[in-house]
Amino acid sequence: MPTDTSIMSIRNYSGHLKKRMIIDIHTHTYPTSDDSTLTPEELITRSKNAGLDGICLTDHDGFWNPADVVKLSKVHDFLIIPGCEVTTEEGHLLVYGLSEYIFGMHKSQFVRDLVDEQGGAIVVAHPYRRVYRENAPQDTQTYNEMIERALRNNVFDLTEAIETRNGRGTTNENKFSENLANNLGLPMTGASDAHKVDDVGTFATKFSDTITGVTDLIAALKSGKYHPINVRSHKHLSLHRTNFDN
Repeated sequence: MPTDTSIMSIRNYSGHLKKRMIIDIHTHTYPTSDDSTLTPEELITRSKNAGLDGICLTDHDGFWNPADVVKLSKVHDFLIIPGCEVTTEEGHLLVYGLSEYIFGMHKSQFVRDLVDEQGGAIVVAHPYRRVYRENAPQDTQTYNEMIERALRNNVFDLTEAIETRNGRGTTNENKFSENLANNLGLPMTGASDAHKVDDVGTFATKFSDTITGVTDLIAALKSGKYHPINVRSHKHLSLHRTNFDN
């Protein structure tokens, strides 16, 4: 099993362990992801301000040094979990539980085998890419053809869940992902896919169980007890309830 790189306990104001945690499980920082303009510090600060309970660092085909993740988590008093967005021929996979990139990970089945060996978990990221055409006719027949084409991808046989709310996707693209997940009967996640400051705090995943590190996250992803949320709407609702209660 993977080793937790964050041993901090996530507690509410009464000192008890929190449940129903909100975590952004798909983010990118520079320089590990060279297409991101976010520094780790900017990502963490913005995520805390957005009301998140934690984040996963999932840079493109690059793994963080576990010691650096522990240091960041302690310095910022914030749950930070390592992961990776692995680019495969069949799609992009959010991988949790691996620690290094090795030759062969361009094949999704190879990644699944590695993940199984380490007791990890996989989420398919932004599955609308390469199959959903927003500028194509949106009549029922054309739309169903795009769904059917996507469903022929064997990558969905290798995953714990599907990302159905992506902060960089359009409403229609995310709806397409949701329809795929419904067709497949797979759990759904949400994430910002943040590459810049404005991306942070869009979507995230709300977990029913307490998450204190990567081992908890993997167990939670396998349990299916979570769902995607709109972070900004959730924060507004929470503030409204707090003001009402007061």
